[in-house]
Amino acid sequence: MKTIDHWIGGKSVEGASGTYGPVTDPATGVQTTRVALASADEVDAAVAAAKAAYETWGTSSLAARTAVLFRYRALLDAHRDEIAELITAEHGKVHSDALGEVARGLEIVELACGITTQLKGELSTQVSSRVDVAAIRQPLGVVAGITPFNFPAMVPMWMFPLAIACGNTFVLKPSEKDPSPAIRLAELAAEAGLPDGVLNVVNGDKVAVDRLLEHPDVAAVSFVGSTPIARYIHTTASANGKRVQALGGAKNHMLVLPDADLDAAADAAVSAAYGSAGERCMAVSAVVAVGATGDELVRKIRDRAEKVKIGPGDDPTSEMGPLITKAHRDKVASYVHGAAEQGAEVVLDGTGFTVEGYEDGHWIGLSLLDRVPADADAYQDEIFGPVLCVLRAETYEEGVALINASPYGNGTAVFTRDGGAARRFQLEVQAGMVGVNVPIPVPVGYHSFGGWKDSLFGDHHIYGNDGVHFYTRGKVVTTRWADPAEYSASGRGSAGGVDLGFPKNH
Repeated sequence: MKTIDHWIGGKSVEGASGTYGPVTDPATGVQTTRVALASADEVDAAVAAAKAAYETWGTSSLAARTAVLFRYRALLDAHRDEIAELITAEHGKVHSDALGEVARGLEIVELACGITTQLKGELSTQVSSRVDVAAIRQPLGVVAGITPFNFPAMVPMWMFPLAIACGNTFVLKPSEKDPSPAIRLAELAAEAGLPDGVLNVVNGDKVAVDRLLEHPDVAAVSFVGSTPIARYIHTTASANGKRVQALGGAKNHMLVLPDADLDAAADAAVSAAYGSAGERCMAVSAVVAVGATGDELVRKIRDRAEKVKIGPGDDPTSEMGPLITKAHRDKVASYVHGAAEQGAEVVLDGTGFTVEGYEDGHWIGLSLLDRVPADADAYQDEIFGPVLCVLRAETYEEGVALINASPYGNGTAVFTRDGGAARRFQLEVQAGMVGVNVPIPVPVGYHSFGGWKDSLFGDHHIYGNDGVHFYTRGKVVTTRWADPAEYSASGRGSAGGVDLGFPKNH
């Protein structure tokens, strides 16, 4: 059976731990290959390669870095179909969705290509007599990224292009469930001329993660995943003196006001709840219907959901693929099975769905739960699957209070024709990303992505200006040069004595 190995020091390196994980085609349930799981020693080798590469990459010119990134962007564009096929084969999402993932990752590569403007410093002249103050930003050194299974190409590209553009070197630990896209991204970076050791990929499980979190030569860690693991990453890495951005889970709400265009709201709810099989942290998993809109909105959502075609990701007619693993599929189904007992109305139950000819795949249909109590498990937990909960609220205030009571604060949206209500919502709702008549408000690359509350641990959001600041640290330089007129013909400075007072700026 083929083995997916590591990428260390600019080349493929066979796994030496003797431990492997299965990589499965979610549409068939068949193991297609295996991935080598790194030992602590193998992580050390990747960090050592990154540390050695930093000696020259960290002091390289911005022109040299951006030249590599421009070539890399061109290669990614040329290979986007190939990368999308790898995503579909190991994650299961449909090809069009995988292509969209690659496109959103490319946005950050393009941002990194323009890093020269992002790294401009500040200068204040003549703050005192012949004294200037400059603020500059410098790279951190070796940084690491730990990325999830649901976006095996996009999330790594949210991290390492900016990190290396800023002058850092990078060790990536992708999800062991779908590792091939990350390896291909590294191969293309080498083809673009990225020096050996600047980007390394180590496949692994908790052993590899823990070693990265404690390694003394790793200066910072980026993470995207579930809230419990994000909290663990933040706590452990911070205790080891590292800078951390750890993006956690979500329970994203869509507030539908009585004046909303219900057809547009229903279209948005279906797209945002069931796209990518609900396996995304920006999925809308809870719709809050205000006033008398609920019954009609639920009917419209049901009508649309029943028409979504589910099938293998490589079938161009498929609109939604399978879930990543059988265990995850069973966990998602359990929320639907227990919903009625906890007081919800099961409008659509997709747990019995299969695809003819692919019966062993990790299939689940679209599920729709109405009148879900706020204490039901299906509402309280991040399900990460194609299950949409509809809750009812009598007023705008009640709906916002319900959203703000959630421990998560990743993304949210409001659907309304009232500009005043939309303005109130964007100011009053407690979430890091807000959409107004936009169901999935993922920012473009030059703005930053991240939530509030239990959806983010650390002070920096990912990519955009926050990403640049995360991967650099500030330094302030105060400079004084004596005026040439102060020097005598002999080259000796004039006697001025010593002032023991605080430096004077006035």
